[in-house]
Amino acid sequence: MTIINEIKKIGIVPVIKIDELEDAVPLAKALCEGGIPVAEITFRTSLAKEAMRRIHEACPEMIVGAGTVITKQQVDDAIEVGAKFIVSPGLNPNIVTYCQEKKIPVVPGCSCASDIERALELGLTTVKFFPAEQLGGLKMIKALAAPYTKVNFMPTGGINAENIKEYMQVEKIVACGGTWMMDAKAIKEKDFDKIKKLTEEAVKSMLGLTLQHVGVNASPSTSKEVANQFATLFGGSTRETTKGYFGSESIEVMNQGGGTHGHLAVGAYNVERAKHYFETKGFNFDETTAEFDATGELKFIYIKEEINGFKVHLVRRTSR
Repeated sequence: MTIINEIKKIGIVPVIKIDELEDAVPLAKALCEGGIPVAEITFRTSLAKEAMRRIHEACPEMIVGAGTVITKQQVDDAIEVGAKFIVSPGLNPNIVTYCQEKKIPVVPGCSCASDIERALELGLTTVKFFPAEQLGGLKMIKALAAPYTKVNFMPTGGINAENIKEYMQVEKIVACGGTWMMDAKAIKEKDFDKIKKLTEEAVKSMLGLTLQHVGVNASPSTSKEVANQFATLFGGSTRETTKGYFGSESIEVMNQGGGTHGHLAVGAYNVERAKHYFETKGFNFDETTAEFDATGELKFIYIKEEINGFKVHLVRRTSR
């Protein structure tokens, strides 16, 4: 498993500028407890190296990266204290090749097609899109992704609790970098519980979890009539599937359903990311039920355990 893939499963990369060294570890712990065990510590202050060292030692579960890297010495400093990836604001071929020589993943900033072509020449397929919102946001990313089909993006700059929902619906987005959960007032007042709460809210917004539909168990002889009744109740229409019928899009009537009472479908913008999140919460998944799309992205999988007689599966959201 590569570092980039691990970051993709998490979905958000908090960008942190350390002004007080004593804040480094509490901030890292708040992020981990809130569900985001990754951080990009920027070299915008002289405290960055020591902050990364302390975080790496105190929070070994966190993927620590170095940001705003513009010199080879900063690359060396980051590696020395345990950084697992490098992020730069622009694409400097010398920095990229130096990171490759040191065998540490690097995500350079790209803002146009020419930057992306240089990144591809250097063997990179994941780039930072910075500053994202100022450069046109999702519209620009989609435009760039069309000709460069193998390139994935980590947009940073102007991402917040609201617009991240839109970014997370695009498969070419590996993760979003952001600072909105790093509330300046909370940090100044050492209110790291608030940072944890903001982090939890960011995770929920990023995952886009919703009840997609409810599955009702029936038999082949009764499933259509049951579906018709639900369609009437919910003002929808009956739609036949290979497994039964939908009686409106929120009720699925199964010919031979799993689960003691039925099943619940939990929609998410990205099923792999939601799966990873629930695994951190103690859920186990039945890998034999996994389904993938034409690009190899996970689109469906069942949780192993029933919840009060209901099977639960994750599915890619059909309504955004």
